[in-house]
Amino acid sequence: MSVCRGNAQRLAGVSLITMTDTAPTDAAEEIMIVTDAARATVLDIRSNEDDAELLGLRVEVTGANGADYTYDLSLEPVAEAADDDFVHTNDGLSVIIPANSVDAMRGATLDLPSVAGQGGLVIRNPNRPNPLGDLGQLELVGDAADKVRTLLTERINPALAAHGGYAELVGVEGEKAFVTMGGGCQGCSMSAATLQEGIQRAILEAVPEITEVVDTTDHEQGENPYYT
Repeated sequence: MSVCRGNAQRLAGVSLITMTDTAPTDAAEEIMIVTDAARATVLDIRSNEDDAELLGLRVEVTGANGADYTYDLSLEPVAEAADDDFVHTNDGLSVIIPANSVDAMRGATLDLPSVAGQGGLVIRNPNRPNPLGDLGQLELVGDAADKVRTLLTERINPALAAHGGYAELVGVEGEKAFVTMGGGCQGCSMSAATLQEGIQRAILEAVPEITEVVDTTDHEQGENPYYT
């Protein structure tokens, strides 16, 4: 295995799977569940290292690839974990999750592939990255409609512009925000995921007065200029 950083050793042959039907676990107990089979595999790999009993499994979210997170798994001395890292020990294996990966890993499961004979490990994660990327923090003022318009203008549309698209607020009724998408987003096969995983998530997180985002786009009229 190649050196990852410091004395850490990267685990090779790790498959990555993201699922959305896994219930989150209690953060007070452990962030990521490790199945018995996966633990045995990691411990077997660890047994080939010097001072194996001092090493823990470090799992870090390194970015995103479409709708899935990307990860780095490595063996690292538990004593070198940062003070704000999450460290959980169970049945002889310590799992180390960096503080900036905790939210993205909450409720995930490390397991073996379900396909017989397939090697490596899989991470089944109920969480998905925002396809619009990190929208950052924005101070919003005014009523719910004002806040949604500001969020669209200042954060969401600059991200959609890279795909030749945009989103507009049609109106707000009670706790519902009605949004339409245009440009490269209209008729795009990925627009539904962008609305649900990106735009809707951003609005619901930033504007608590809104509890539902409704897509009013006529996608059949879109020419899909970006993806064609």
